[in-house]
Amino acid sequence: MTHRSQQNGRDGSGAGAASAVEKGVGRSALVAGSIELPDESRLRVAATGFALLADPSRLRVLWVLAHGDADVTTLAQMTGARPPAVSQHLAKLRLAGLVQATRDGRRQIYSVGGGHVRRLVLEALEQAEHQVAGLPDHD
Repeated sequence: MTHRSQQNGRDGSGAGAASAVEKGVGRSALVAGSIELPDESRLRVAATGFALLADPSRLRVLWVLAHGDADVTTLAQMTGARPPAVSQHLAKLRLAGLVQATRDGRRQIYSVGGGHVRRLVLEALEQAEHQVAGLPDHD
């Protein structure tokens, strides 16, 4: 995503780089060699994250965490899952860097693994809402 300062130049003159939308990225035919593919390690990490997101129970947990931090008991109550199942999901999500944990006395408090993860989860479920409700796609 291009920031406004990049779109309009530092001085606001409009002389900066155009945004991806303005350039039509993803909307016009590509020419071989015109884009650089991500390296293999990035593709593997992303694929692992997407594989973990393919489970509705994990998406429920991440949806809750996208809205605020919580412990296992709270996550279990809010998702309708049993605490041991929530703990197992959190362990996998944590290994992949999709959630983080901090200790609060005897409890572990979980949070979503940063803004990228939060936006990915929220956008994925918003896109699903569009499909389920038959709403048109938009940028």
